Amino acid sequence: MAELKERQDKSGTGRWMRVLLVVSLAVNLAVVGVVAGWALRHGGHHGHHPSRLDMAGGPLTRALSDEDRREIGRRMREVWRETRADRADLGASFDALVGDLRAVPFDPDRVAERMREQREGFAARFEMGQEVLIAHLAAMSDADRAAYADRLEARIKDYRARRSGKDRD
Repeated sequence: MAELKERQDKSGTGRWMRVLLVVSLAVNLAVVGVVAGWALRHGGHHGHHPSRLDMAGGPLTRALSDEDRREIGRRMREVWRETRADRADLGASFDALVGDLRAVPFDPDRVAERMREQREGFAARFEMGQEVLIAHLAAMSDADRAAYADRLEARIKDYRARRSGKDRD
């Protein structure tokens, strides 16, 4: 075993294998990011949604009525347009990531920084969605909010039942 490691170290195979694994991981993460970005922008049956509310909020947004979901989505788009100038363009960021992945020599720190920037952008959009949702919930009547809580509770119960393999009571 030690002899094999010594031969790999001498030939440089171990170093190149590590570089190849890092590049492979980075490419896989980039593909996942592109697919997630596409799904956030175009996914679902409601057509064009820049923020894909259902994916971001899960049961919290699926428990809303269709009308409430549309209203929150409209408000999110408004807020996004108002603040967009302050945020990095995601498409340009992915283009730059692809360039960073092709760079020779490969700079894993630069790729990690680019991915961190993208993650922060996603987190900022998620927080914006939560703020819009909370403002919407605060504007609801007590009865409407209680009905929403009932729908949310039912969705959570369904989810737990599916996870445990049991039918809903």
